[in-house]
Amino acid sequence: MKLYIQNHVDTNENEDFQLAVEIKKLKIDILDLIQKNMRKIKKDMGLVQIEHVLSENIDSYIKSTADAIISMDLGLDNEKINQIIDDAYFNIKITSIKIQQAMTILDKNAFAIIDMFFPNSMYSYLLKDPQLELIGMCDKVEIIDGKYYPVAIKSSNPPLKGVWDQDAIELVAYAILLEEEFETEVFVGFVDYEKIGDRRPVVMDVNLRKGLFDVMREVKEITDNKKLPNVRKNPRKCAHCEYNNICLKD
Repeated sequence: MKLYIQNHVDTNENEDFQLAVEIKKLKIDILDLIQKNMRKIKKDMGLVQIEHVLSENIDSYIKSTADAIISMDLGLDNEKINQIIDDAYFNIKITSIKIQQAMTILDKNAFAIIDMFFPNSMYSYLLKDPQLELIGMCDKVEIIDGKYYPVAIKSSNPPLKGVWDQDAIELVAYAILLEEEFETEVFVGFVDYEKIGDRRPVVMDVNLRKGLFDVMREVKEITDNKKLPNVRKNPRKCAHCEYNNICLKD
């Protein structure tokens, strides 16, 4: 329904989308900064010291980047900024514990095991296929032993098990685009749910690939043929939707 309204009812630019893009860029940059800080960690450091090293320059970077986003007048408020900070430090605590355990078991400094935590990756990687009329910006593409693994980074609450359907569909779209661009096969992708610091795998099977093309056909019906979609109304979601006042769900 949002897609229908954006294309056929309200053609104004959606600032919420741009804000979400800027916040996602900030979170990816924070991960990159944590990775750089990890190189300074030694195996004789305690947990508190490891957390301190991983946290270096995090606060100042978030503040300066948040100020830049605020200057764009996209609606970034203190509540969202505080949530970004909380998520970053939660991730740092979890990563610190894992790093300490890995250094103890392997008897190595963090620099020597950094690939275990941060594989060779491409961030915010633009993928497109004109024939499929498919384009997307993959949050992260990890490259391990010549294999490509798409990663979607989500700030939403995860389901109890597995991943949300829409997250799986997004991942398989990236997988198909990666296969086309690099002439390879992608068998699995991952969704990183930041709020609980959990990575969940998604197998790129036949049913999921078929589901993507079903969604793409549905999208074309909405955008090209102005087909009004069926809506499963959810009062909680509808109340927070930016199109609540002009929605055609009734």
